[in-house]
Amino acid sequence: MEAWKKQVLIVMLMVLGMVTIEVNAQSFCRMPKDGLKACLASVSGDNPVDPNSDCCSAIAKADLQCFCRYKDSGLLSLYGVDPNKCMQLPVKCKVVDSFHC
Repeated sequence: MEAWKKQVLIVMLMVLGMVTIEVNAQSFCRMPKDGLKACLASVSGDNPVDPNSDCCSAIAKADLQCFCRYKDSGLLSLYGVDPNKCMQLPVKCKVVDSFHC
């Protein structure tokens, strides 16, 4: 497949993913909407706060490898979320000792 076709396909899949997230708004990577909201202050802004128990509970149930698929996609940044801070949550919540995509 030509490179430009791959890029178009990737963009289409990303848009489809965003639409699915927006329409369903029930979960993202097996993380419920309430969990996403609970973690927002820990992954956005210049001075993020430590994750609270609601956030950590949601992270413990989340599909962490799913988050890896979005790390470099730019989608998280569109919502004001710092992907690098997201990748730190499993360790900060003590769900795992270390986490790397």
